[in-house]
Amino acid sequence: MAKQNHKKNANKGTANGRSRSFSLAAPKAASVQLVGDFTQWQQKPNSMSKGADGVWSARVELPPGSHHYRFLVDGEWRDDPECARRVPNPYGGQNAVCEVN
Repeated sequence: MAKQNHKKNANKGTANGRSRSFSLAAPKAASVQLVGDFTQWQQKPNSMSKGADGVWSARVELPPGSHHYRFLVDGEWRDDPECARRVPNPYGGQNAVCEVN
C-alpha cells in the first residue's frame, strides 16, 4: 500500500520546478520504480530506495502542472493506492495524477 505523508510530500521550490516525494509499501519487492510522463514512462524510470520498514521512496523534481504516474514493482504495474485522483490510461488501467503548483 502506498504511503504519502503530506509533510514529507510537501512541495519545495527549486530552480526548475518542485521537489515531490513518492512512496509505496512493498516489503517483499526486490525492486520498485517510479514511472510516469515525467520519466517518459519506461524510458527513464526512477529507481526507488527501500527503507527498513519495507516502504520504497523516491524524490523527484517536477515542473508545475499535472503529472501522470504509476509504480513498477518487480516488473508489474501497480497503482498508488494513496492517490485519490486517477485517469484512465490506454491500456485499460488507471494512472495516478500528481498536481504540482
